[in-house]
Amino acid sequence: MKAFLLTAALGGLLAAVLFGVLVDWDASAISLHGWIAMIAGTVLSLLVGGGLMALVFHSARQGYDDRIQAETPEDAE
Repeated sequence: MKAFLLTAALGGLLAAVLFGVLVDWDASAISLHGWIAMIAGTVLSLLVGGGLMALVFHSARQGYDDRIQAETPEDAE
């Protein structure tokens, strides 16, 4: 029941925000340079995020994240 109420509340909030955006937002207020900057920022953010995720998966698969067993002087003997 809690999950349903949370989903309903968040869905209602999302619907209200979307309604406000679609009714009151005037897209013509953004200049061409603004659109170019917004698209470039979005694309670059996605590329950086994808690159970092690729590095995380590569690191995990190559074993770089495994625990290192350091030799102590007692183990060396």
